[in-house]
Amino acid sequence: MLKIKRIYDTVEEDDGYRVLVDRIWPRGMSKDKAAVDEWLKDVAPSNELRRWFSHDPARYPEFAKRYLQELTDDSHQAAFQHLEKLAMKNSQLTMVYSAKDTEHNQAVVLKERLERENG
Repeated sequence: MLKIKRIYDTVEEDDGYRVLVDRIWPRGMSKDKAAVDEWLKDVAPSNELRRWFSHDPARYPEFAKRYLQELTDDSHQAAFQHLEKLAMKNSQLTMVYSAKDTEHNQAVVLKERLERENG
């Protein structure tokens, strides 16, 4: 089962294996409090795409399109394949992110792609 949530939300037992999918460590979050099992920063959007998107919901459709394209390049592909393996290996996988917008961020794109490709 795949789940996404903000890293600032309370850690719950049913989070299972927690993977941070941000390129930059979340502001004000200690490693202990984050309780992530893995930080997969290479699966995050490039700095250029992240800056262009700037968490503007109006840009989200184009962001999602560009991000899905990035996930096929050499620098992202291995990290995404690793994330796929983690999703298959763990009965519960939670991708955590720092964005305030819970509907327009990279974790949403990753979850949708993983669900589409792996049922």
